[in-house]
Amino acid sequence: MSIFKLEKPDSKLEEKKVYRLLIDFAKNNNEEVVDLITRSMYPKYIYWDEIKHKPLPKWISKEEYWSVIKFFRKTKSEQTPIKAESGSFFRWIKLPDYDEFLHELDMNTGGRIIGFGNQVDEKNAYKFISRGIMEEAIASSQLEGADTVRVVAKKMLREGRKPRTEGEQMIMNNFIAMKSIEEKYKQQKLDKDMLLELHSLLMENTVSKEEVGRFRTDEDDIIVSDSRDGTIYHTPPKTSFLQDEIERFVKFANDELGEGPFVHPVIKAIMLHFWLGYLHPFTNGNGRLARLIFHWYLLKKDYWAISYLPISTVIKRARIQYAMAYVYSEQDDYDLTYFVDYNIRRIKYAVADFEEYMKKKSKENLMMRKRCQEQHGLNERQIQLLQYLYKNPEGSTSWKVHMNINNVSKLTAIKDLKSLEKTGFIKSKKTGRNVNYYATDRIEELFS
Repeated sequence: MSIFKLEKPDSKLEEKKVYRLLIDFAKNNNEEVVDLITRSMYPKYIYWDEIKHKPLPKWISKEEYWSVIKFFRKTKSEQTPIKAESGSFFRWIKLPDYDEFLHELDMNTGGRIIGFGNQVDEKNAYKFISRGIMEEAIASSQLEGADTVRVVAKKMLREGRKPRTEGEQMIMNNFIAMKSIEEKYKQQKLDKDMLLELHSLLMENTVSKEEVGRFRTDEDDIIVSDSRDGTIYHTPPKTSFLQDEIERFVKFANDELGEGPFVHPVIKAIMLHFWLGYLHPFTNGNGRLARLIFHWYLLKKDYWAISYLPISTVIKRARIQYAMAYVYSEQDDYDLTYFVDYNIRRIKYAVADFEEYMKKKSKENLMMRKRCQEQHGLNERQIQLLQYLYKNPEGSTSWKVHMNINNVSKLTAIKDLKSLEKTGFIKSKKTGRNVNYYATDRIEELFS
């Protein structure tokens, strides 16, 4: 097996020469130099492997350009509490476009304001949280190899049936862990016992019992590699380092490390995500747990709407870049900006996806809702169920599923379903002790 190493430029200028270059550029080409540096950070924070392909003015070589960029980044970066096994600390730069975006997140996904652009009210919030948790559980597990199709996985979670495959078990475990954070752990301070509990939830019935409920040791000989060719991308630190740093990780998560200047909660959640991935404290499930801790921290900070932003869904679309964001951060002088920038851009895409989803749902539902409410006197829960059954003709529900999805009592769930059955939009079918409800042909009337 080979160890992956980032490509480096053939030559590296001494710092004094770079400084002289900067002075010379400032005298003659100030605006152009600023533009060149900006292009290395926006719209994406890039490394040498992309820099070398960019067209440049004749007065600067690619190696000089990269040296100037590195010098600029070094002077602008701030130290994080995240320590590498070498003893160096990871550093990061707050890029110019972050403030505006983070301000928008503060306004729209914090605990005080409900919804993006006031499109989501308190009455419907639980429905979107439930959808987001399902989508996150599925995508986060698929990132780690769960081969279950999304539609099948979502049906399993909605119906609450037992998993039939290892992939389904991974997804169910992730879903349970996400729900546990939402309902329980977001109220608690992080400690090592909580990490072990969350790891146990994620790993149940997917790995040997010996791997659950304990931190890895040097004897486990864990590496992060490409399953296709065995290339090693990360070798986790030794156990002694892990034991020391997991204590600091916990303190940082609880805002008890005394880490210095203010770090925005979203940035800090990303740092926690990276830190746990770097330490790799378990033999399996580290990626899922790192993304879980990201959600835990933001929910703890009252960014409750983040729970209906399935970040892993957009990460899954660029999983190679996700892996490389770790590599760039570790191998390019511990520059964590690569990982922060990748995740900020993924969150932006997740917000855009949600806004697009809301627009689509609003357009689709306007006329249908009007018919349901004015002609048939149906409530919001009943309307949502009919929309689901219309889009999933083979789908079904039960009083238990309806109760869980809408967070209502058994009596209310049964009343909703019996009322719909009387209108002729659904029909019941008994299977053993269970009664399931299915769409009838009449449901087409509502969507025509």
